[in-house]
Amino acid sequence: MKVVVIGGGPSGLVTLKYLLNAHLSLDSDPIEVRLFELDDTIGGVFATRVYADAELVSSKQLTTFSDFRCRQEKDFLSATDYLQYLKYYCTHFNLWPHITLGSSKDGRVFSWDCDAVAVCSGLHKEPKLPVIPGLHHVPEVIHSSDFKTKSQFGTNKTVMVIGSGETGADIAYLAVMSPMKQVLMCHKDGFHFAPKRNPGPVLLPILGRKPTPNEPGIPIDVSRANLFDTTYVQCPSRAPQQHDTLGLLLLLYQVTALGLLWYHLGYGPVDWGDQQGPSSSVEERVVLSLPSEFFFNKSMKVCPYLSLPYRPTQAGPKLWLYALRSAFVQTPIPDTHGKQVDLAPLPKTINKDGTVEFIATEDPILSDSSIKSFDLIWLFFALATNNLFPSFESYSNSNRNTLHRFMRPSLGAISPLAEMLAQLWVLNLVSPHKVANLKAEDEHHYRLHTKSTDSVTYGVDHESYAYQLALDMNSAPDFTDILSRASLS
Repeated sequence: MKVVVIGGGPSGLVTLKYLLNAHLSLDSDPIEVRLFELDDTIGGVFATRVYADAELVSSKQLTTFSDFRCRQEKDFLSATDYLQYLKYYCTHFNLWPHITLGSSKDGRVFSWDCDAVAVCSGLHKEPKLPVIPGLHHVPEVIHSSDFKTKSQFGTNKTVMVIGSGETGADIAYLAVMSPMKQVLMCHKDGFHFAPKRNPGPVLLPILGRKPTPNEPGIPIDVSRANLFDTTYVQCPSRAPQQHDTLGLLLLLYQVTALGLLWYHLGYGPVDWGDQQGPSSSVEERVVLSLPSEFFFNKSMKVCPYLSLPYRPTQAGPKLWLYALRSAFVQTPIPDTHGKQVDLAPLPKTINKDGTVEFIATEDPILSDSSIKSFDLIWLFFALATNNLFPSFESYSNSNRNTLHRFMRPSLGAISPLAEMLAQLWVLNLVSPHKVANLKAEDEHHYRLHTKSTDSVTYGVDHESYAYQLALDMNSAPDFTDILSRASLS
């Protein structure tokens, strides 16, 4: 059998590795595999679409592949460190002889007959730019995929970042830490922050307790217990409930997870708006929003700069509640020295004089009422990118098996799920009789219930999806497997 892998990012590399080793575990003939990468290096976006000081929001414990761990001591790798890890991965498993880099650089066309194609094109390649009337009036416009270092900002400029995801939050933070005149972050209908580490709040600071610098906190993506939570869950708990939610367990998160975020983060905003109407307070929105409906943003360095104008300072119920919470559990708030990042809706139009008009909204949570228009110097698009593969859009053949899915986890990492997807794809290719009967009704347990208007509609709950993939491959361990592993250790 001959197989082509398209794309040399993490997903393509791990797929190549499992194809090359399939004969060792699946009792099949060795597979001849070739991987083709457009760029001159492996790594995908980690090589070509990163900026200085970029750090992964998922821990090394979760992000690295299961059979090749990272030796770095720090929990969160920089993009440069992760790219080097991928190169070590290729060397360790002898993948380099099967990789062709710069495959279309010189425009040559050649053919190689194969039996299957693994399209690992990635999620983030072509920039997605919205249509904004008057955009040409802005002196400098850049998409985040072309941003490399904060020195590009210059000094004493007004910077507007469109997009409130992790990249937008990072760029807004880098801008506010530079000598800028004003930094503004625009968003469509809100965002949700969550820490990438358990914050390690100070208990009972009212008694004089102080934070411990030597305890930075455990990465949140490896500190959540999922036994009988998202794994080994009985059918009644997995069954969808009213309003198309994910089930009883995620309904419980409505009261626990989001409540805990508000309780010990200390400086918000945990949640800014969520289509609940202009009369809803932030606290009400937190309760009304389900974790199955959104992606958490773990790029929290910008958070205190966003929340500065919203923290209660005047005597009243909000300040009293804030003080009461801080007396029992307190997370230290970084001093912003008066610097802040302003919030606004998406821009409607940009006038000839460079002033911006924003989309009207009656919701005070979604916009800063003090910002009507301002002179714009820099405009950053920190938006999603297109993940289409146009060569295959019209492909359809009933005689071929297709197992294809883009996915993005919330509070998780793509790489370990890509590894499990590679295992399932190779198993289905080589030994399809070993794959469980895939059921569409299982999707409600792991799929995020995003709105149809969202730019990303393929979100999954990390643990639920990983467990479902294990079930599909009949590889989910049972109780006796756990006991045997415990006895060996």
